[in-house]
Amino acid sequence: MVTITADAEKFITDLLAKNNKTGYGIKIYLAGMACSGPQFGMSFQEKAAEGEEILKQNGFDFFCDAETKEALDPCVIEFVDDPNFGTGLTIRDPNAKGCASCGGGCH
Repeated sequence: MVTITADAEKFITDLLAKNNKTGYGIKIYLAGMACSGPQFGMSFQEKAAEGEEILKQNGFDFFCDAETKEALDPCVIEFVDDPNFGTGLTIRDPNAKGCASCGGGCH
C-alpha cells in the first residue's frame, strides 16, 4: 500500500487548485527502471481510465494501472523542499538499497 505524507497531500491539493484542476486527480505511472528500482512519473488526470485503480485521498484521487500499484507497494509519496534537488514530490521505497553508480543515494 502506498502512503502519502500530510505535506505531500497538501502540496497536491494546492497544485491542483493553482492549475485550475480542482476535481482532478493524479495519475502515477511507471517511467522506467533504475538501479534502485522502479521510477515513477505523475500527471494531472480528470478521471480513471478503463482498467485503472483508484487510490482515494483527502480531496483527490490517484489513478494507476495494476502494475504501477504493485510497484508502489510499500512506497511513500513525500513533499521535498531541498536546495540541491528542488521542490516537489518524490516517491520513495523504504526498502530500496543504494546503488554504486549513483553514490548509494538512490530512492
